[in-house]
Amino acid sequence: MITRRSLVLTAATGLLAGAISRPALADPATPVDPRSILTAIYSRAAIGKGDGGGGGFVVATRSARARYLSQSLATLWLRADAHTPKGDVGPVDFDPVANSQEPDIKSFTMTTESFNSERATIAVTIFGHDPPRVKAADAIVRYDFVLEGPQWKIDDIRGASDGEPWSIRGMLMDALRDSSGKTGR
Repeated sequence: MITRRSLVLTAATGLLAGAISRPALADPATPVDPRSILTAIYSRAAIGKGDGGGGGFVVATRSARARYLSQSLATLWLRADAHTPKGDVGPVDFDPVANSQEPDIKSFTMTTESFNSERATIAVTIFGHDPPRVKAADAIVRYDFVLEGPQWKIDDIRGASDGEPWSIRGMLMDALRDSSGKTGR
């Protein structure tokens, strides 16, 4: 005869076994998620309240680039910097996170344009303290992410200036091409 106690224990054991054998669903707001990475970057950049803080911290130093950028992009940047004549400004002479010489980030929105197990593209629309940009495309910065091991890393940053598209990877490759006559990739 089955007692109430054995029935409850059997049911509890079955539920526990089912919970253990099922993989846990990933929390979309984990720190390794591309959207969470961009939320942290733009939240920090917005703290400047239009006083020039911006997002330059993402690419300002070699260690920052290693933290945020893919190995491929960080290496390309390092190679392009090495070809920059001493005293000259490097191939990227603006804040790509703010898409500006004078960062002005008050708030932002994000749209996931593509996402799979290895790559993601997230578009960030920037809203500043100043009036909106003349060309709407200039307020959108796209991030191409790649999964390197367990971490998502930025593999390219793309935007527009006066409506003309730019890409950090493209700028770095152009800088290498200009300095050596060869392609940088």
